[in-house]
Amino acid sequence: MDTATHMLRTGQRGTLFQLQMAGRDLRNSFGRLGLAWSLAWHDVSSRYRGSILGPFWITLSMGLMTLGIGFLYANLFSIELHIFLPYVALGIVFFAVMTGTINEGCDTFVQAAGILSQTSLPMLTFVWRTVFRNLINLAHHLVIVVGVLIFYGYWRTADAPMALLGLVLMVANASWLSLLVGIASARFRDIPQIVMSVMQFALFMSPVFWKPDRLKDYQAFLDLNPFYHLLEAVRAPLLGTPVAPGTYLFLVGMAVAGWLVTFLIFARTRRRIVHYL
Repeated sequence: MDTATHMLRTGQRGTLFQLQMAGRDLRNSFGRLGLAWSLAWHDVSSRYRGSILGPFWITLSMGLMTLGIGFLYANLFSIELHIFLPYVALGIVFFAVMTGTINEGCDTFVQAAGILSQTSLPMLTFVWRTVFRNLINLAHHLVIVVGVLIFYGYWRTADAPMALLGLVLMVANASWLSLLVGIASARFRDIPQIVMSVMQFALFMSPVFWKPDRLKDYQAFLDLNPFYHLLEAVRAPLLGTPVAPGTYLFLVGMAVAGWLVTFLIFARTRRRIVHYL
C-alpha cells in the first residue's frame, strides 16, 4: 500500500512521520522549559496560597513520620538509632519524589486538557511541568535530608556528586514512567487508581523502612527491584557507603530502554491524546 492510500484509509502518514512529529514535540518542549517551570511553580504556590508554612506543611508531616518510624523500627529491629533514622529519613524523602512524579504523571494530560485543546504547545512540556513540580517539593524536603546528615555527622563522609548523579538517574527514570502513565491515564481513567496501588505496594516491598541485609536469602528479589536501585543510587552516597556498579548499569539501561519504548508509544498515540481527553 502506497503512502497516499495508507493516509486515505487510516488518516495517518506512517510510523516515520509519527516519529518525526514526536521528535519535533520533544525538541520544542526543551525550548519551553521556562514555561514548564513557571507552570510548576504556579501549581505549588496556588496549592498553598493563604497557608502560613506552605509546602513546608508536607515537610513537617514527613519529618514527624520519619521520627516516629525511625524510633519505633529501630527498637523493633534492634538497630542503633544513629544508623537507622538517617537511612529511613533519606528513603522516605526520595521515595516520595518517585511516588509524586509517577502518581501525578497520571494527570499530566488530563489537567492540561483545556490548554492542549486550544493551543499548539508541545505536549511534553506538561511532562516536564510534573517533574519540575516534584523537584520543587524535593527542595523543601531537603531540610530533612540536610538536618539528619548534619545531626548524625554523615556530612563528613557524604559523596554529594555521586548522590547528584543518582538523583539525575532517578529523575530520568521517573520521567519516562510519568509520561507512560500519563498516556495510559488519558485513555483509561482507571489507571491512576492502579498506579497508586502499585506505588503503595512498592513502598513496602522496597527497602525504605527496612534495611536490605534483612533479606540476605532473597538478594535476587532486591536485584530485580528497580525502586531499590533508584533509592540506593541516591541514599548510599549520602550515607558514605559505596554503590555497586551494577546499580548504575541497571538504572542507565532502564532509562534508555524505558525512554525508547515510551517515546515510541508517545509517537503512536500523540495525535489521539487530545481526543481521549
